[in-house]
Order: sequence, then structure tokens, then C-alpha cells
Amino acid sequence: MPGELVLVVEDEPQIADTLERYLRANGFRTERAGDGERALELWRRARPDLILLDLMLPKLDGLEVLKRIRLEDRTPVLILTAKAEEVDRLLGLELGADDYVVKPFSPREVVARVKAILRRTQGLVRPPSHVQVGALEIDLEALRVRCRGQDLTLTPSQVRLLYLLATRAGRALTREELLAGLGTEAEERTVDAHIKNLRARLGPCSLMLETIRGFGYRLREEP
Repeated sequence: MPGELVLVVEDEPQIADTLERYLRANGFRTERAGDGERALELWRRARPDLILLDLMLPKLDGLEVLKRIRLEDRTPVLILTAKAEEVDRLLGLELGADDYVVKPFSPREVVARVKAILRRTQGLVRPPSHVQVGALEIDLEALRVRCRGQDLTLTPSQVRLLYLLATRAGRALTREELLAGLGTEAEERTVDAHIKNLRARLGPCSLMLETIRGFGYRLREEP
């Protein structure tokens, strides 16, 4: 387990310093973010093995950060919260948190929870970068999309949008969910423009992309 990377998302420097010190003393590597936007940026860049996530963050709160992460990935998340209300804990866990600790906490306890979560989650596979739905093949890492074996010319944002839909093929996603998955604060109508341009580039596979009126979009699973 030593050497695994933990992303500490905490806007109180003293708490973050203490957590990083204890984690490093136990053989972990650390990265730190002081707000929700920076947390998402570091998560996408560094791909940590676990995230310590405070709920009360500037720019984006912890629950919104967790929601966006869970649209794409199963990175283990341990919530740090000063809120003792049961509803906050339950909401965090329902969104996909692996555990939580309530402030004030012992840093030794946090390290013990980190180790326990990593033991439980060892062997879990992150969503593959390559996804195939019917005649569509999407390789997120290579930014390559094929329809019936033919390469398509898509922008990185279009590949990412199609990947989000493909990993949830058959399920309708709201515009808000798609924006969150893309990591943008743009207006919801921006999604409509992205979908329109994407559909124009999908060729024979364009019929797989369905509009759910008044809700969002879905990538249809071909028989």
C-alpha cells in the first residue's frame, strides 16, 4: 500500500497540513486542493488512489465534486465533514462516498480509514478507456471514435461527451449530468449545441443518439 497517492481536498490549511504529514509518515504520496474546482482539476490530472474530501469547500462544495467524479469514475472517496446531521452523511454515501469522518477527528483515525478503504477496494477496476456500444467504438485515452470500423473526426469535447453517454448506454442523462461530466459551468443549452454537432459527425451511428424531450439525451444500445 505505501506509495499510493491520496488527494487531500481541504480548504483549512492547518487541517490539510496535518493530514498530509500523517499520510506521508505512513508511506503515502499526497496532492492537495483547497477548493472544489482545483480538486476536479487535480483528480483528472493525477488520478489519485483515494480522495479525502471536505464537504464545505469554496467554488464547488464537496457533494458536487463527488457527484461529478462518480459520473466518470469509482475512485475511493472518504468524506471529511463538520456537519453532524444524518442527512448530510447519507447523501454523501448515496452519491457514492466510501466512508466519512466527522470533524474534529484524529488524523490517526483518518489514516486508518484510508488504509481500510484501500484494502476493501483493491482490485476494483476503473471504467475502461475503451468502450463499445453496438457499431460505435470509443477510446477515451486515444481520443478515437469509430463507427462500423471507420474513424470519425471528433473534437476532444465531443469524444468525452460520447464516452459519458456510452458508459451509460441505454440510460437517459440530463443536460446537467452531461455538463458535470464534462467539467464545465456552461449553460445547459450548450449541451444541445454539442449534441447537434456530435450527431452531424457520427455518420451511420447518428441514429443511436436519441433526444429525450424535456429531459436530456441517451445513447441507444443496438440489438
